[in-house]
Amino acid sequence: MPAAATATTTVIVIGSGGREHALGWKLAQSPRVKKVYFAPGNGGTSENIDIKQNEIDKLVAFAKKQGRDHCLTVVGPEESLSLGIADAFANEGLRLFGPKKQAAMLETSKVFAKEFMQKAGIPTAAFATFSDAQKAKDYISKQNRPLVVKADGLAAGKGVIVCDSAQQAMEAVDKIMVAKEFGAAAGGKVVIEERLSGEEASFIALCDGKTIMPLASSQDHKRVFDGDKGPNTGGMGAYSPAPVVDSALHEKIVKRVMEPALKEMNVRGTPFTGFLYAGIMVDEKTGEPYVLEFNTRMGDPECQPIMMRMKSDLYEYIDAAVDGRLASMPAIEWHDKTAVCVIMASRGYPGSYKKGEVIEGLGDFGPDTMVFHAGTARDAQGRTVTNGGRVLGVTAAGKDARHAIENAYSAVRKIRWGENGHYYRTDIARRAL
Repeated sequence: MPAAATATTTVIVIGSGGREHALGWKLAQSPRVKKVYFAPGNGGTSENIDIKQNEIDKLVAFAKKQGRDHCLTVVGPEESLSLGIADAFANEGLRLFGPKKQAAMLETSKVFAKEFMQKAGIPTAAFATFSDAQKAKDYISKQNRPLVVKADGLAAGKGVIVCDSAQQAMEAVDKIMVAKEFGAAAGGKVVIEERLSGEEASFIALCDGKTIMPLASSQDHKRVFDGDKGPNTGGMGAYSPAPVVDSALHEKIVKRVMEPALKEMNVRGTPFTGFLYAGIMVDEKTGEPYVLEFNTRMGDPECQPIMMRMKSDLYEYIDAAVDGRLASMPAIEWHDKTAVCVIMASRGYPGSYKKGEVIEGLGDFGPDTMVFHAGTARDAQGRTVTNGGRVLGVTAAGKDARHAIENAYSAVRKIRWGENGHYYRTDIARRAL
């Protein structure tokens, strides 16, 4: 980057969660970036525009107004990708970082993803797919092993049901395919797969269709309660780096997962540009990596600690990826620290919960702590109020995992809303100790 970089670019970050707040926060630090808009943003983001993430035509029109050569759009949520936002922007000659609709099927269809992995030779759990609930149950009754049942379509991170018994697996099929608890589109088909055992890690990379630029490793905590108990959520916390991903495992994931995925996408004529996320299970017996799922956007809440640790200019790398020149970029530099994100959720999440409760205790916690907003809004008096299940991502860095954990929970304890209105896990990043 030239020493005297000029701020000429407007960035639009699409989405309203903690991931989008963290991406915008990091992108705004670039000397090349003039302004960051959030569409629609939340109670903690500034420069919000009143356009929802699924209003593709309006987003195209807003980006056009900023000028084709001076605007870059970064997509946060999977919904926008599933609706073909990347295709719509490409048709207008607009710069956008995110995969086209066909490539985004790696996330939007669990059936597509499993068949894709099988074809590409990517290690994953044994599986079967069904569009008939009774046939799915007949299959379950013949299995003598723990299973995972997955809704085919998007389900906000809640459509994966880890089962301890055949009875639970059959109930999961009913939830997804009969009761349509995750929606009609998500519940048309199910994937039933072998339940793997081991430690999970998130491996996310920037891709430009040809080249992979890995980000720092991280680990998410999906289950709602301490000790990984209770139902799956969109994520209750994360930390980076994940000690389980050492240099040898990092290399295996690049060679056996990320590169074959990019190659298979090109073979199909749907090159992948965007954040490619592989949810990895490191087998407890062999230490080998298996892919649990692909996401086609940055992880949330993994994004928050990754952005806290990133030393390099994120904008420069995304700009290079959109232009197809990632291969010319140096490896990303990282602060030699651990970062921990603790999600503060509304009590009752992932079930029903209250909205509109005033959040107290938000303040400046110092340079090593950031409170990234997710399910928040501003009320008529300008106060920050709750507006979702996962409300805040309290993220802190420290010289090691212990210090990062202490810093994060120190900030968490100062924040509150309602009478006993919030909930958070108390064991985030304990595996890193």
